[in-house]
Amino acid sequence: MEISTAQLALMLATIALVLASGLYAARSIRSAEGFSLNGRSAGAPLVAGTIAGTCVGGGATVGTAQLAYSLGLSAWWFTLGTGIALVVMGLFYARPLRRTSLETIPEFLGIRYGKSASVFSSLVSSVGIFFSAVASTLPGLHLIAAIFGVGHGAAAFALVALVACYIFFGGIKSAGVGGILKMIVLWLSLCLAGVAAWHGLPALTADAPLAPGTWSLGHAGAQSIAAGLLSLIVGVISTQSYIQAIFSAANPRTATVGAFAAALIVIPVGLPCSLIGIYMHAAAPDIAPILALPAYLFTHAGTLIGSIAMGGIALSLVGSIGGLSLGIGTMLSHDVFAPLLAVKSEGRFLLLHRLTVLLVMALAALFAIFFIDSQVLVWNYLSMALRGGGVFLPLTLAVFCPGRLSPRLAVISMLLSTAAAVAAAALKSAVHPLFIGLVVSAALILPGICQKQKEHTGRNLS
Repeated sequence: MEISTAQLALMLATIALVLASGLYAARSIRSAEGFSLNGRSAGAPLVAGTIAGTCVGGGATVGTAQLAYSLGLSAWWFTLGTGIALVVMGLFYARPLRRTSLETIPEFLGIRYGKSASVFSSLVSSVGIFFSAVASTLPGLHLIAAIFGVGHGAAAFALVALVACYIFFGGIKSAGVGGILKMIVLWLSLCLAGVAAWHGLPALTADAPLAPGTWSLGHAGAQSIAAGLLSLIVGVISTQSYIQAIFSAANPRTATVGAFAAALIVIPVGLPCSLIGIYMHAAAPDIAPILALPAYLFTHAGTLIGSIAMGGIALSLVGSIGGLSLGIGTMLSHDVFAPLLAVKSEGRFLLLHRLTVLLVMALAALFAIFFIDSQVLVWNYLSMALRGGGVFLPLTLAVFCPGRLSPRLAVISMLLSTAAAVAAAALKSAVHPLFIGLVVSAALILPGICQKQKEHTGRNLS
């Protein structure tokens, strides 16, 4: 992919502006809690920016265009589903979780179900979120390699360095400030690019009409859409990276408003990306689908809009990888490494936290190199299934019905339902891994709840 000096300069200037804002915000970070939760003082814009900045990554932009290139408008369901998931989070989960004044989902589960639940959920959730980080790393490697003509190893090094600048020093505050600016850039530039693609389509398709179903939101099939939507709802609510932003809010109301605002930000992003993917299918049927969005921006969108939008796309990848890595790093350092290494001082814990985040970034890049030609959204949906299949139901019960599930049964359900979801994914089951995990979880949990209810009723009668 060839780009001009002007295009490269504008793209790099856009990236530098946002990264500089994140580094400036990092000046006030002096503690581990400040790094992970911004001292629990975030307003609604910062909460929304943190969530949206993490949600809108490689899957929501490059991955959506990649899928639309092959499938059409139904690719929009990824960001539609993410927005719906954030609305559900705001309606039902944000207030009760923020009232706890905790730091991680595993910590919350540990209070309800014991230490084993905390450690296991931390490890399982980390693996699930890690797959989302890989999903955002994949297009980042392709993009850097295509623009600069370097190998994937060099691209991985450059990407990790960019993410480190974005998140390493300022943690969630850098992610929030950078997320706000990134979304402004993306919104404006992608909307303009999407409108141009829409207006350009009639001329391209006059002699070669698009395939039937291209403009149907239901083209992917009801079962596939339902599975994807459920996996997104369950996955988002079970994900530390998004809940961490809820924990950072100044109060429960702010957490709720921030979740709703993030939904309004995220949903529209997929539409111009889908239009661009459809346009490129007609204009360049022989390119690699994963390059549909960057190819359009560099060759069809004009120097100014295309370059700024590409800067925004690069930042969306960086921000998503950074936010997801921060979520994993927070869980592992807080719930696993710090107790294991007996870390007590605030300074050592902050250093441990930062190094864990950096390690996660590097591993995501390495993993992406090994699966360089894989489909981006496949990783995202698998991620949602794994982090939600075993954790969602115990978490929901812990939030709304504390005491209804015994600690022993909670841990057993997490273990077996996660194992079932992983096995389903490995065996390429026709049934979505998330569904299998949730069914196994419910089959184990419901009898235990009924038994506990009977015991409770018996005690009241006596």
